Amino acid sequence: MFGIDILDASLLPALLVALIAGTLSFLSPCVLPIVPPYLAYMSGISVGEMKQGRAPVLAALFFVLGLSTVFLLLGAAASAFGALLLGYTDMLSTVAGVVVMIFGAHFLRIFRIPLFDREARLDAPAQGGSALGAYALGLAFAFGWTPCIGPQLAAILTLAAQEGSVERGAVLLAAYALGLGIPFMAVALFMGRMTPVMAFFKRHMERIERISGLMLWTIGLLMLTGGFSAFSYWLLEHLPFLAEIG
Repeated sequence: MFGIDILDASLLPALLVALIAGTLSFLSPCVLPIVPPYLAYMSGISVGEMKQGRAPVLAALFFVLGLSTVFLLLGAAASAFGALLLGYTDMLSTVAGVVVMIFGAHFLRIFRIPLFDREARLDAPAQGGSALGAYALGLAFAFGWTPCIGPQLAAILTLAAQEGSVERGAVLLAAYALGLGIPFMAVALFMGRMTPVMAFFKRHMERIERISGLMLWTIGLLMLTGGFSAFSYWLLEHLPFLAEIG
């Protein structure tokens, strides 16, 4: 489908991890609480109107497209960089695994990395109610949210760098963008119904952070041990229909 084999021993589990990481990024403390007001600004309607059934679908879609554009470019760049280091794959895997485990320890609150406890928001020249403005905001906030979602995003970029292929890296970051974009669109479509769900996640934000930390720590360990290959073969053995995809 994409002109590449996405079901090899490394990319299949990485795609699953990227999708989950995108969803956990959406649930992070600097993203989830500000989704409703951003949707209201971009669409030119109030949060109250959204709760009553007005869905700012177009604004949300273009905002997600803006985010995805940046993530895809980052994935391609990371993969191109990784291609330059193909002769040092083992060393890259070891270093990357250690770094990702450190990110995991941050979320597990074993220690804190100050950079990831702040958010550098950017102002974009966007006009409320404009699809182009929503796209521009998506581009800007992809960078502005980076300090907060940095550990998850860095882990996926590290996986992309190990692929050594621009196409494969772009597919991997597309999965990450999908994990972030689907819940964003769900909020835009079903604000009234999603409000209690968002309130639940806000109350359990610390637990979500710890889940993110455990996931990142596990990813780092798999990088160090070569476990992604074993996991991929296990998936194909127990879910043979996956071999028909792609």
